[in-house]
Amino acid sequence: MSAYRRSRDNVFGAVSLDRLSERREDVDWIAAEAAAEHARFLVMRPDGHALVRADASALRMLTSRERAAMLPDLPSSFLGAQDGVTYFALATDAETSAGLASALDGAYLDLRSAATRLPALESGVFAYARALAHWQSRMRFCPVCGSTLRAEAAGHRMRCTNSACGVEQFPRTDPAIIVIVSWRDACLLGRQPGWPARRYSTLAGFVEPGETLEDAVRREVFEESGVRVVDCDYHSSQPWPFPSSLMLGFTARADDPAIAVGAELEEARWFEVDDMVKGLKSRELVLPPPVSVSFRLIEHWLRETAGLELAGLLTDEPWLAPKPATT
Repeated sequence: MSAYRRSRDNVFGAVSLDRLSERREDVDWIAAEAAAEHARFLVMRPDGHALVRADASALRMLTSRERAAMLPDLPSSFLGAQDGVTYFALATDAETSAGLASALDGAYLDLRSAATRLPALESGVFAYARALAHWQSRMRFCPVCGSTLRAEAAGHRMRCTNSACGVEQFPRTDPAIIVIVSWRDACLLGRQPGWPARRYSTLAGFVEPGETLEDAVRREVFEESGVRVVDCDYHSSQPWPFPSSLMLGFTARADDPAIAVGAELEEARWFEVDDMVKGLKSRELVLPPPVSVSFRLIEHWLRETAGLELAGLLTDEPWLAPKPATT
């Protein structure tokens, strides 16, 4: 399977939205699309939750007529188009958000929940809109001279209003590597102190300035576990707007199994296939949920190493901590 296909399987990655970035500067075209019947407006409140139907089965997007009637003066950000629908995002205040939910018989849903409850296109559009809105909300003043910024390019650029400065700012994305490390027939997983009991995941960390992705893999694995990586290969990527990351998945191979846990982890250990199979069955091993690319990396390792499908080993929701016994 190609990296493209693997990325498409990751949550938030299955969006074929045409972003039409070349049209963002065309103010007249953007205005015409926003007024068209095929326009749809995703609404977000200040905490990043999106307006959905009452049963949370789909986004409750506004039509152009509803937007004109309810939020005529609220600026929108152009997201793109797919299948004859043009998508925009609206960032509202708390009072307006509550009024919309009441008037439209809707509710608000967080992005993590949306990942598993909404159709793939809608959760991907939500992720895109949330990341853009988060950047806009924090990019209000010029980091060079302190003057106010104004939005341009349909919400995708901020420009300093000080004519002597005029610096442009663009949406921020923070690259982070996440990696499944193997040694012989075992894979390396770790756990952080605050996680639920028995939960383990792949190792991850942010890429530093002047660093290649491969060097970030080697550095992060060594810092967190003391394991030295011999080589690594790209697996897939996943938008992760919590608030602005891009997860870059890798597979890697270690040359020595010795572990020396760093400050960030509570424990790191090697899991052979039997360890994982038995641990999942007994729930002594709790893996990340499918919403994370970490789940896909473990799935890939298990398939390549033993020909087993991770989904076939899951009988309930093993990424959740065991429920306490009831009387």
